[in-house]
Amino acid sequence: MIDSIQRRRLFRLQAVLLAGFIGAGCSGGRALPAQAQAPGAPTPLHPVIPAPVAVAMAPTGHFEVTPDTPILVDPGDSEAARIGLYLANLIGNSLETTPRVAPAGATIPAGAIVLTTHGADAALGEEGYVLAVTPERATITATAPAGLFYGVQTLRQLMPPSLEYTAARPHPLPIPAGRIEDRPRFGWRGAMLDVSRHFLSAEDVKRYIDLMALYKMNRLHVHLSDDQGWRIEIPSWPNLTTHGGSTEVGGGSGGYYTREAFAGLVRYAQDRFITLVPEIDVPGHINAAMASYPALNCDDTAPPLYTGIAVGFSSLCVDKDITYRFLEDVIREITALATGPYFHVGGDEVTKLTHEQYAQFMERVQGIAAAHGKQPIGWDEIAEAPLLPTTLIQHWRPSGSQEAIAEAVAGGARVIISPANKAYLDMKYDSTTVLGLNWAGYVSVRASYEWEPTDQIEGIAESSIVGVEAPLWSETLSTLDDFEYMAFPRLPGIAEIGWSPASGRTWDEYRGRLGAHAPRWVALGINFYRAPEVPWQGN
Repeated sequence: MIDSIQRRRLFRLQAVLLAGFIGAGCSGGRALPAQAQAPGAPTPLHPVIPAPVAVAMAPTGHFEVTPDTPILVDPGDSEAARIGLYLANLIGNSLETTPRVAPAGATIPAGAIVLTTHGADAALGEEGYVLAVTPERATITATAPAGLFYGVQTLRQLMPPSLEYTAARPHPLPIPAGRIEDRPRFGWRGAMLDVSRHFLSAEDVKRYIDLMALYKMNRLHVHLSDDQGWRIEIPSWPNLTTHGGSTEVGGGSGGYYTREAFAGLVRYAQDRFITLVPEIDVPGHINAAMASYPALNCDDTAPPLYTGIAVGFSSLCVDKDITYRFLEDVIREITALATGPYFHVGGDEVTKLTHEQYAQFMERVQGIAAAHGKQPIGWDEIAEAPLLPTTLIQHWRPSGSQEAIAEAVAGGARVIISPANKAYLDMKYDSTTVLGLNWAGYVSVRASYEWEPTDQIEGIAESSIVGVEAPLWSETLSTLDDFEYMAFPRLPGIAEIGWSPASGRTWDEYRGRLGAHAPRWVALGINFYRAPEVPWQGN
C-alpha cells in the first residue's frame, strides 16, 4: 500500500479506538442522518465477495498465519514470487513481521502458504484458482499468475479484518479450513472513473485500483476528457492540459496526469491484473479541447472553458482535416502509454451532427484506434454507425439503442453491460442522498445487485456479452471520500455479478456477506454508505 493509504488506516484506527465504535459512513465531512439497521440475514457460510463457484468449508479447524509463516512459490516463477510478496506485505508491516517468500522445495513443510501452478486444472482458465486450507497449510493452485492473485484476494477476505490495520500488527491470523474452487463468469469486470468533471490525483486512482483488486475486478476505464477538463498530457498539443485541464465542474483548479504519472497508473493497475482502458470522448463532450485550440471549431473560434454539468452542446468539426490529425496524435500518444488492448472513443450524447456525419466520423475514429493496435469501444450510440468487427459496444441507456445493438450483435459485435439504472454508481441511493444524480432513478444497494446482464437487451445471448462495468461519473463528486461513498457498498455487488454464477445468487444471502465486510472497510478507511437494508457487522 502507498504511504497515503497507510496514513488513512492509522487515522481511522485511532478514531475507532477513541470513539469506541466502528465507522460512521459519512461523505466528505457531511453529517448524515442516523439510519435504522436492517433485520438480520442468514448467517453466511463465508464472507467472500464475489461468491466463489464452489465452497466446502470445514465445520472445525483453521490455519494460523504468523510472521513466521513462509510463503512458498514454484522455483523460478518470478510472477508467483511477486504475488507472494504482495501477500507478505498484507500480513506484515516491517522487516520483522513480514513473512519470507521463498522457492518451494521437494517437500512442503507444515505451516506454509503455497502458491503454485503445478497440477492446476486447465478448466480453471487464466483467472481461476483452487484454495485449499487445512490446519497444516494453505495452498492456492492456478494455471496462471492472475489466478494466483485472485486466490490471494479470497485468502485475504477469509482472514480477520484486523489484517487491514497497519498499526495492529503483528498478531496471529486464523483462516478457516475448507476448499474453494473458483473461476469468473465474464472476462470483463470493470469500473469507470470520471476524472474529467472533477479530477482525482494519481494516488487517489491507485487507491481505487487497490479496492477494485480486492473484489477481483480487472478493467479500469478512465474517462480522461469531457467538456469540463482534459486530463492527460499530449506533448504535440500542449494547450490541452495547460488550458483545457485548468478547471473542473464548479470552477476548481482541475489538473492532469503527466505522461510519467499516467504510465505509472498503467503499471500499478497491471501489477494487480487490472487493464487500464483510456477514453477520449469524441465527437461530443469535447469543449475542453475546443477551448484549447480554435482550429478544432468550425468557425475557428475557441469557446470559453466550461464548468457546468449540461451535456450535448459541443462537437468537433468533423469536416476539417485538422480534426483527424488531432485524433491521430492524441490516440497515438495515449496508446504508447496504455499497454492494454483497448481504446474507448466515446461517441455518446452527440446532438450537433447529422446521422450521416456521426456515422462517418465514428467509422473513421475506430479506424485510427485500430491502426494503433487497439480494440475500439464506444457507448451504445455507436451501434448506429458502421462498426469494425472488433469494436465493443458499451450499453448504458436502459431503453436506448436496443434494436441497433441487437442488429450489431447479429453482425458479430459484442457488448459491455452498464445499465444506468442498475450499474451507474453516481445515481443517488434514495431521495435523502446528498451526493449524486437521479436522472436514471434511485439505485439502492439491493437494486444495484438484483439484475442479470443477459436480461438487459432482448435477444442478446450470454456469448455476446463480454462482461459488466460500473461507471462512476463525477458531476457532484469532488473528493476521494465522495467517490468511495457512492461506490461502496455497490461496487462489490457489480463485481459479483461479473464474476459469480447467475444461479444461486440471492439478495438475502448476499447482504449477509456484504454486511460482514463493514469491519474490513473501516480498517481500510473506506468512506462507505451504511445502507439500511444491509445487516452491517460492528456498531
